[in-house]
Amino acid sequence: MHMKNILIKSFILISVFIMPLSLVNPDGAYAFSRQVIQKGAVGEDVIELQARLQYLGFYNGQIDGVFGWSTYWALRNFQYEFGLPIDGLAGTTTKNKLAKASKYNEYFVKTNLNKGRKFTHYGGVDQSKQVAPSNKKPANKAPANKQPAGKTPANKAPTNNTTVKKAPTNNTAIKKAAPKATKPKAAPVKKAPKKPTAANTPNGFSQNDIRLIANAVHGESRGEPYIGQVAVAAVILNRVNSPNFPNTVSGVIFEPGAFTAVADGQIWLTPNENAKKAVIDAINGWDPTGEALYYFNPATATSGWIWGRPQIKRIGKHIFCH
Repeated sequence: MHMKNILIKSFILISVFIMPLSLVNPDGAYAFSRQVIQKGAVGEDVIELQARLQYLGFYNGQIDGVFGWSTYWALRNFQYEFGLPIDGLAGTTTKNKLAKASKYNEYFVKTNLNKGRKFTHYGGVDQSKQVAPSNKKPANKAPANKQPAGKTPANKAPTNNTTVKKAPTNNTAIKKAAPKATKPKAAPVKKAPKKPTAANTPNGFSQNDIRLIANAVHGESRGEPYIGQVAVAAVILNRVNSPNFPNTVSGVIFEPGAFTAVADGQIWLTPNENAKKAVIDAINGWDPTGEALYYFNPATATSGWIWGRPQIKRIGKHIFCH
């Protein structure tokens, strides 16, 4: 009985020491807490999550401890690249992988956050270059109400002094002066009212843009897995943002020879809900392609030029390239 108690106590002690090891950094420091970190979370775990994702180049936003959409898509991209389940949740497996793949200097990060500094590219460069002072704009001073010297206020009451005025004929007559006429002010130029934007339009894309991209995604990749459809949408957006392509959605999609779906008319097929959702996911920041500008199906590609592009990865039947 005594030996059994010793074994039980030994097992409990070993369990206590072993369990936290799943969240230990390679340098021996503990990483994260035990909670699953998800969208909407705030606090120190989120600061560490953002810092580690930024260290690896997945997160380019501000380290602020708020798990928003930018953090969510950065985490999903990390999970995709590291072969993890893509759910946007930082559970034990994801946190372990992050802890092994990145570094986190908690003292450095939190000290600078407390000083009001914003991180722009934590990790990979000298620490003195990893933060920038927050932009504080000087308070706007209220305009002074002083009247310029030598000028009569426009709303001053007219005087009743009489003056000699020349009559329309050659005779002169003393007339009571009419109130001095003030020069009428030019009517203010009315600015054209701003066009209303839909409340659910993300990042300034119009509903027409979203519909057109969905048409292209459906025509180009409706047989692909969902991530492959997001990838096609991401390529279109990457081209819009590239100086080497037109800077509008319609310009990119209808550029001559750019997309097979335009050439064969499949661009006008009615997109399904998957295609529409894939477009929104891409607009909100998910780019599974690694910033690709081109893609092709190796089974059907006839252009020798496309094979010479630097290849990034394969998703479904498509190879994505720079």
